[in-house]
Amino acid sequence: MEKASVSELKASASEYLARVKAGEEVLVTDRGRPIAKIIPLRRNESDAEVKMAQLEVAGLARMGKGRLPEEFWLAESPTDKEGAVLAALISEREDDR
Repeated sequence: MEKASVSELKASASEYLARVKAGEEVLVTDRGRPIAKIIPLRRNESDAEVKMAQLEVAGLARMGKGRLPEEFWLAESPTDKEGAVLAALISEREDDR
């Protein structure tokens, strides 16, 4: 694994990113202490998976464990014939202006 200080990474970011793109990992250090690791994305990792992983790391989302039961996908969608949900949404948007 390649090591780079923050200052080295700033000065040669393109070089280090090229190494990561080629499959290497780069350990970033600050005053000799590891603070981050830059790793290549897996080839089959989609943009959605990357974004979800970022949200999870930031504490804004949590990945599910397991699969949803088949009944979930077969359930009828809820309806709002009176338009109460839409009215509430419009009201909230108008209040924020």
